[in-house]
Formats: sequence, C-alpha cells, structure tokens
Amino acid sequence: MQFIPRDMPPRSIWALEQAGVHPLLARLYAARGIQDAATLDASLAQLLPPTGLKGIEAAAVLLADAMAANKKLCVVADYDCDGATACAVALRGLRLLGAKHVSYIVPDRVVDGYGLTPPIAERVKASGADVLITVDNGIASVEGVATARKLGLQVLVTDHHLPAAVLPEADAMVNPNQPGCTFESKALAGVGVMFYVLLVLRAELRKRGVFTAEQQPKLDILLPLVALGTVADVVKLDANNRRLVAQGLVRVRKGQMPAGMTALFAAAGRTSEKCTSQDFGFAVGPRINAAGRLSDMTLGIECLTTDDVGRATELATQLDRINRERREIEGDMREQALELAQEMFDPEEEPPSALCVFDPDFHEGVVGIVAAKLKDLHHRPTFVFAPSQAAGKGHELKGSGRSIPGFHLRDALDLVAKRHPGVLLRFGGHAMAAGCTLEEDNLATFEEALQQVAQEWLDEATLQRRLETDGPLLPEYRRPELADTLAREVWGQGFAPPTFSEEIEVLGQRLVGEKHLALKLRHHGQPVDGIWFGRVDPLPPLAHLAFRLEADEWQGNKRVRFVVEGMAG
Repeated sequence: MQFIPRDMPPRSIWALEQAGVHPLLARLYAARGIQDAATLDASLAQLLPPTGLKGIEAAAVLLADAMAANKKLCVVADYDCDGATACAVALRGLRLLGAKHVSYIVPDRVVDGYGLTPPIAERVKASGADVLITVDNGIASVEGVATARKLGLQVLVTDHHLPAAVLPEADAMVNPNQPGCTFESKALAGVGVMFYVLLVLRAELRKRGVFTAEQQPKLDILLPLVALGTVADVVKLDANNRRLVAQGLVRVRKGQMPAGMTALFAAAGRTSEKCTSQDFGFAVGPRINAAGRLSDMTLGIECLTTDDVGRATELATQLDRINRERREIEGDMREQALELAQEMFDPEEEPPSALCVFDPDFHEGVVGIVAAKLKDLHHRPTFVFAPSQAAGKGHELKGSGRSIPGFHLRDALDLVAKRHPGVLLRFGGHAMAAGCTLEEDNLATFEEALQQVAQEWLDEATLQRRLETDGPLLPEYRRPELADTLAREVWGQGFAPPTFSEEIEVLGQRLVGEKHLALKLRHHGQPVDGIWFGRVDPLPPLAHLAFRLEADEWQGNKRVRFVVEGMAG
C-alpha cells in the first residue's frame, strides 16, 4: 500500500486558525479543500436554496393542488436505507403540511425488482390513489411512469440517480442530476431531494394562505431522517450534505428524533447522545438496510414512521435480528466468494483488472456487501452475482458491483451494454456502486466484456492500492478529548475521516477474537494501544502505519487508541 499525504495549503490553514478553528482541525479541513471558516457554517440558513432544483416549483404546485382537492397520494419507495428514510420523510412531511390521505408501497427486491415498474403502477392505481410520488427512484422508470399516467395517475418523480438517454414523461420531476438542472449539489441523496420538495411545498402553501410564516409546521424535525439516509447511501458529503448531516446530528444528540430511530440506537447498543456520522453508516443504517436485503422494507419504513414507542422497540428488535441473520449469510458468502476469487488467479500474481464472482447458492440480497469486501481486499472493480429468487426468473442472475477510484461503474456497464446488446437486461447505479441483471448463459460474455473495459480504463497507478493520509500526528494531539472532538465532526464519503501516518514502534501484538490484531505501540516515546481490525499477520518492530484516533473507555478511564487502517510497503 502506498500512502499519499494530503496537500495542506498553508494559506488556508492560516485563514482557518485566524477564525478561531483549532490548529489540528484547521490542518484537516484545509487538506479537504476548506479555504475559509464560512464554509464550516453548518446552520440551516447556509443550505443551498431550492430554487436551482429543476422542476421543484411544478412539483410543489402539483402536490398543493392535490392536497386542496383532497386527492389520495401514494409514495413508491426503494428498499434501501435512503429509500426508506425518503419515504418516511415524505409520509411525515406531507401529513405535517396537511395531506389527509397518504400511503406508500415499497417494491420487493425479489418479486418486483428495482424502481417504478408497470405492475407497481397498477398496484398504486388499485389502491385508490390519484397521485404517485417516487422517492429515491423513478428517473429510469420510463415504462412504469407511462403505465401510471395511462391509468390516470399524476406522477411526481423525485430521485437522485444518474439518468439514461431517455427520461420518463412524468407530470413533474425533481432530480439534481437531470439535464438542465443547475442545483449546485449533485450529490444530494434521495432523502435530501424529498426534503427540499417539502420545503418548496410549504412555501407554496404559504403563498396560498394555508399557513403564515409564524404558524407553519417545522420541517426541521425531519432532519435526523435526512442525515441518516444521506450517510447510509454513501453519497459525497459536499458542503450542503455536511450541513444536512450536521443538523440531523444536533437533533439526534438532543433526543429529538422519531421513536424508531431511538429504538434502533438502543438495539445497536449505541448512545444517541454521543451519536456520530459513523453511527448512521455502521450501526443504524445497516439495520434498516437488512430489511430490504432479506425481508420486507415495510418493516424499516414502519419503524421510522410509527410514533408508538412500544411498536418502535418491537420493530427495531426485529430489524436487529434480521441484521444478525444478514451478517451470518454475508460471512458464509464472503468466505465462499474469496475462495472463488482466489481460484481465478495465482496468489503470487496480480489479480485481473476486474473480478466477477457467482455461485448458485449466493443470496441476492447480500451480493453488494460481499462485492464491497472483495473490492477492498483486492482493490479491483468487483461484481458478485446470485440467482434471481423471483418466480419464473431462476435463469436470471442479479449482480451488484463496487468500484475503485478512477473506474466509473455505471459508465462501464453502459459501455458493456453498447458493445454487447442484449447481454444486460437491466442496469443502473453510480460511479462507485452499480447493479445489473442478466441471463445466466450470458455471464461469461459479461465477465469478458467487463475485463476488457477495465483493461482499457485502468492503468498501473490506478490499480496501485493507495491511501490518502493527513501525515504525522503531533504528540500533543494524542489526547482523548481531541479524539472525541474529531469524532463529533461530520466525516464520510468525499470528506474522509482523519487518518494519520508515520513510523511507529511495535512493542507487542496478539490476536483477539481470532481475526483482529491488538497492538502495544510507542508513539513519540509514549506507549499507546492500537487495534487493526481484520488483520492476522504480525507486524515488524518498526512499521509505517496509517491510523485513526479513537477515545477508548475502559473501567471509567478514557485513553487514546490508534485504529490502524494500513501499512506502507
């Protein structure tokens, strides 16, 4: 692994320090492109105005008209955490603003597949709805939207995924990535898009005299859900997304969140008063996602929308159990996938430019997680396939892919589809994560085509495993309270958590839990504990390590621990 020190412009560091930012935070922020303290202002007033979102005024008018006519609204959700939180925000927000009839449908991963399909549109119509609202999906649902409108439904698409060449002909469409949209934050998650739609709807209702500025409903109570979905969907935490997450965190730490989120924190064994963005991504989010992977996302959405504490606890416990089951399935699949991947190349050789793994016993709900593990291990774009569990679709394979920096996965799938028409039945996604469906007979063709694209696009430098770091940690910053300060900041995709790197003495090491390396280290002459999760091979006496700071509490005493991320060499 090669460590790449982040550039830390002295002028930016100086400007931040002059504005009162702690010297360490000034270094870290400057290394992530922050040039002045104004950018760090996380207040709601600093959120980007919704005016740049193409179609949002039309969306607000459509919803306001529908509510005035007492029409029935139905939200079509998605089965991941972003889709679930976006649905919960839509349901709670619309009801807050006066909608009398709001229901939802969430597709089943196995039976329905992704997005607004014609059968889903028919189910919405059969439910008695007049208006169909998609959240976190719809931009690719050309046929589904057409069917819905043919059935007499009005359709509002809210989404954030990248569009294809042909767009659905919806009555209104809000997506920062649609052609002609000038909204500055293209990284807005599906839940963020829905939150913005509600803001403009409230303004439209004010204009119509339904509310005054003084007595209008407060939509900021939805921000914990917005923050959770934004982090869990691993979208880039640009300045606008960081503000949304920061505002959500403030409220969660005060206990101002839906009963279901409170129950999920308890089920995960986390303390909401000390909540960090990492808790959203690694504790609460996975428990919601597990419902969509192995069961029915209705459980997750109900957990986030109920105000009954007892019911919330019951649902959170159920989601926790499903998540444990998911971990067991994932663990078995991961071991199997690792063996299959290792059979593809000699251990002494470099892996191929892209990996493609399939086993008939794999579960389609967990392929994405396993693909991520393989990608991390081998540093290659990776697809993992499982047989479709849908009735009559056993001949189809569902694949989920994860990528490395420099290889846009959805664009790669698009090129494969153009070069080999008919091989991909469906595909979609982002730069770093994408999915596709194909006939099992076409798997070999797909694998060869993906390898070809990877060989063309990836060079030796891109295939070299690299880790950006923040350089050495000064000994005076090795303090538990500073570790806590860092933890409370908003870090995530595109705004990486602080990772320091330097040569450190290794005084002792032992395996814990059979798969983690517990370390005794010496940093600038002082002993410090360390842990390397998932590492079993011993370290040399002097190692160039990359590590994060963590405040570890044991028997009431707080101390600093180094969480090792990698070793140079």
